[in-house]
Amino acid sequence: MARIGRDLLELTKPKVQSLLLLITVFSMYIAGKPSPLLVAATCLGGYLSAGGAGAVNHYLDRDIDAQMARTANRPLPAGRIPAPAALAFGCTLAALSVIELTLAVNPLAAALSFAGFLGYVVLYTMILKRRTAQNIVWGGAAGAMPPLVGFAAVRGSVSALALILFFIVFFWTPPHFWSLSLLMKGEYERVGVPMLPVAQGETETRRQILLYTVLLYMITQLPFCAGALGPFYLIASILLGLLFIAGALRLYRSGSPAAQRRDALRLYLFSLAYLALLFGAMVIDVRL
Repeated sequence: MARIGRDLLELTKPKVQSLLLLITVFSMYIAGKPSPLLVAATCLGGYLSAGGAGAVNHYLDRDIDAQMARTANRPLPAGRIPAPAALAFGCTLAALSVIELTLAVNPLAAALSFAGFLGYVVLYTMILKRRTAQNIVWGGAAGAMPPLVGFAAVRGSVSALALILFFIVFFWTPPHFWSLSLLMKGEYERVGVPMLPVAQGETETRRQILLYTVLLYMITQLPFCAGALGPFYLIASILLGLLFIAGALRLYRSGSPAAQRRDALRLYLFSLAYLALLFGAMVIDVRL
């Protein structure tokens, strides 16, 4: 039973979820002063929704997961969880999320969270992932939903600032994921998934990472320019953004394959800290 429990938990992709939930919580405190109960209810619904999407993703990608060293030991390709059970588990979690968020938070938060579920399962996994090198760009909209859900939970509406935060996460996703895809190019190539390094090469991927990092920097200045956030956030966003650009530029200029792998890994790890620190700076700024 313990093994089954661990496998079901793995289907929900808890490591991926941790950053999504953190951004949701930060967004709620940027939007206002939510009660601990509201934060807990929103996080529960968010986890159920994203966890359901993760489980359905495991079901849909079980064929290519079996061929990649990084994913071959997942519950479905390893045969520990039957594929129909994983699909039923994911859909059940998604349904529970809609019910829980509607009753404990509000219908708008439930609708936005479910839109994220559909975006990840249908738009990214079923339509884009195996068809276009731009899969993570447009599919990344699903992962950018936490700020909208957070604002909807606290205010019952989505403001202009919430939309800006959505686009911050949206433009953050390509450099974050493409850094990882550089490290996984061989495996994606073997299973025929047209991630950018496979479809357009490593040089173009490094160029696109730098381009999106610069675009991200520009988008992160909008909260201050719009008067929604103050000097503390401005300074933090500039410093973090310049560090991100420096890392992307170092990756772009990488010479040897070993240097590229090192710089890609560094940028990927930094991107995780970057997003958490940026949203943390927003929370501090609104409390000053």
